[in-house]
Amino acid sequence: MRWDPAQYSRFAAERDRPFFDLTSRIDAVAPQHVVDIGCGQGHLTVTLAQRWPQAVVEGFDSSPEMIADAAGLPGVAFSVADAASWQPATDVDVIVSNAALQWVPNHQRLIARWSSELPSGGWVAVQVPGNFDSPSHALMRSLAGEKQWATKLQAVLRHSDAVGTPESYAKVFLDAGLDADVWETTYVHVLPGDDPVLEWIRGTGLRPILAALSPPDAEEFATQLAGKLRRAYPQGPHGTLFPFRRVFAVGHRP
Repeated sequence: MRWDPAQYSRFAAERDRPFFDLTSRIDAVAPQHVVDIGCGQGHLTVTLAQRWPQAVVEGFDSSPEMIADAAGLPGVAFSVADAASWQPATDVDVIVSNAALQWVPNHQRLIARWSSELPSGGWVAVQVPGNFDSPSHALMRSLAGEKQWATKLQAVLRHSDAVGTPESYAKVFLDAGLDADVWETTYVHVLPGDDPVLEWIRGTGLRPILAALSPPDAEEFATQLAGKLRRAYPQGPHGTLFPFRRVFAVGHRP
């Protein structure tokens, strides 16, 4: 299942904003070792290196395509790796993950382990989409369950419980002895162009479905979904309004 950096970047401004809202709540002054888990194309990780120039800053992602796009960016060591098997070094004192862990089953267990190993003064900051029950994803799941597609897509879709409640993330941090700063935000994006919600999810949640289908079937599925999305998110005189809920969780070990 390949990532397409160009498709993902079509809405870069909207996708980037939660990263800065998340990391603005990290109050580290002079961390030693900063790691960005699921760093994507790396341009946001570079801002961490600029913020903390004395720190060792790493970014990793499971997508070779994304890491290839990040190659050559200054101040950061990039690599291909899997969050599920990553083990922080003993000097890692800032862990950031923005819009990545929703792809990792049971990721709250990982957060709990990382939190338990965090040194005094360390930080863990996580943001995950909380929009799995929104029309963009609910319609995608319902279409995939229709007779024409169900057999081909039976094992592809993630369920709506891929992301926990804000309270569940707070509990993970508190159980690990961290202070917890947890909140949720619904951004209302104004998207330009035709079928912008379809184009948005082509870069993220729709990828596994299209990858599981033949090219003609993938195009037919996208066409059917586009019609449903137009009705759910009608285009207005200023563009298409696309509400997008996200969950933020920042933990700090005093």
